[in-house]
Amino acid sequence: MKTNIKALVLTIAASLTLSACGGSSTNEASPEPVAPANTAPTGVAVSNITVDENSAGAVIGTLSATDANSGDTFTFTTDNELFAITGDELSLKTDAMANFENAESLATNITVTDSGGLSFSKEVTITVNDLLDTYKFESKLITDESSVGYTGQIARHALISELTSYIGGELQADIDANVFADKAAVLAKLNSYFRTTSNQYENNFSLNFLVDTKQPFITNISSSAKNLVGKIAGNDASRMRKDWTDGTSFVGAGANMTPEDLVDTYFDQLADNAVDANIRLDEATNSPITKVYVNTDGTDLKQLLQKFLLMSITYSQATDDYLDEGLAIDNIDPRGTGKADTALEHGFDEGFGYFGAARNYLEYTDKEIAGKVKADDATTGRIDWNGKHDTDGDGLFDLTSEVNLGSSANAAKRDIGSASNTNPTNFTKDAMEAFLAARKIINDNVGSVFTAEQTTALEAQRDIVVNAWEKAIAATVIHYINDLRSDLDKSGDDYNYEDVAKHWSEMKGFALGLQFNPHSPITDAQFAEIHVHFGQKPVLLPFGSADKTAVTTYIADLEKARDILQEALALDADNVANW
Repeated sequence: MKTNIKALVLTIAASLTLSACGGSSTNEASPEPVAPANTAPTGVAVSNITVDENSAGAVIGTLSATDANSGDTFTFTTDNELFAITGDELSLKTDAMANFENAESLATNITVTDSGGLSFSKEVTITVNDLLDTYKFESKLITDESSVGYTGQIARHALISELTSYIGGELQADIDANVFADKAAVLAKLNSYFRTTSNQYENNFSLNFLVDTKQPFITNISSSAKNLVGKIAGNDASRMRKDWTDGTSFVGAGANMTPEDLVDTYFDQLADNAVDANIRLDEATNSPITKVYVNTDGTDLKQLLQKFLLMSITYSQATDDYLDEGLAIDNIDPRGTGKADTALEHGFDEGFGYFGAARNYLEYTDKEIAGKVKADDATTGRIDWNGKHDTDGDGLFDLTSEVNLGSSANAAKRDIGSASNTNPTNFTKDAMEAFLAARKIINDNVGSVFTAEQTTALEAQRDIVVNAWEKAIAATVIHYINDLRSDLDKSGDDYNYEDVAKHWSEMKGFALGLQFNPHSPITDAQFAEIHVHFGQKPVLLPFGSADKTAVTTYIADLEKARDILQEALALDADNVANW
């Protein structure tokens, strides 16, 4: 205020001087020009006032200020922790996203401060765009009923998870407690998860791989008995692109092998380990092996079984059945008496169920989907969204809708792994948005025959789903190639035998399943070559040997396999190198 008064006094004084002299004088110095008074900004605007929901770090618009002073510069700030301002760009923070179902608009006070330190604040309201973001579709056949259902697929996810959990912990506990009389007893226990009988399924088959679930027993998911062996590639022969049981079509696991045979081979090795009373020594360091599922040759049976079952059942069934010829089935009539969905709706839902995503998958961040949230670090995400979220608020996690399982979690991990690169992936968003778009096409046309254009549109969305899914799996294989190459290059105290076994087995288990996708750009010849490079076990430096020639060659072979995947799927080189 003092500055303004001074400017006024100077102006009046100059005016009086000019009047008294009757004009200017060549003998008098011209008065110094007076700088205009600084005034505070009087307005704030943003070039866009909408934001799409479920888009973390979304850019909203450009901020501008109204100010009488020309040439002034401005600084913008916000009082809402969901928003970030970089220069004059308003966005959501990188770990924040809008959710229409929670709030249809977001308000923030934007303060603009000019170069003279004067400020103006205004509340700005950002409208949240409601998108198709939840796998929720009402029945066109029965009023007020849902047309979504895929409990059988979640039951099989649960069986795979339960088997993996058992092998990783309870199996050793049973060995220590002398539960098994012989090898046959171990095999019977393992087969209770794979070849589950109706009696086993219906007789209090409990689920312990996750706590606080809505389904403590598998019959709470699906009342009709399910097993894994019936859906492994080749055993459910309908709509399969190859006969995976003929002893030649299934490639990469050895001669005359079928997918079911491979599982039995792994079970047999695991049972042998379980009843072996001797101390088993690994071939690389001659150290005692402490985990029953780790073999002496550098393989990890827990990882091989989990990853191969996910691929030979969930990936195979989805890509080579429900999302392939399965798209041509009936979408006119109910699939059964009293059913609220058509055969096509249900079949497509089954494909989605095998992907394993929670129904509100897009509301999660990648770290949340992947289960990478740390309780002591809020920047990693919301702890109550860590892999799962009690969306309906009933205090329990619904395995059929509120938990991220299988490939859905792997897709998020690979997105995280490329997030800081020049061309980051978004497998999670690509797959889920296409699942939703395709399901909407199906739902919108219940009761009518698809036109050629509608069929093309549906198949285009299917292609996006399958492409994103395959790339996420291939990227996961590449991730483990990179890990394994690093593991094998280590020596001395840095060398970790269990890491080698784990990473090789995850790589191999996932990679074996890539052959089941009929829409894959990976040719049969390329696939076979990849598995020639991988082999049936890692190449280890034998204990006591200093000759690393074979290991060095194997590391180079792993890179060749990685190059094949990169070329076949047109993957970004920077991402491939850093996954």
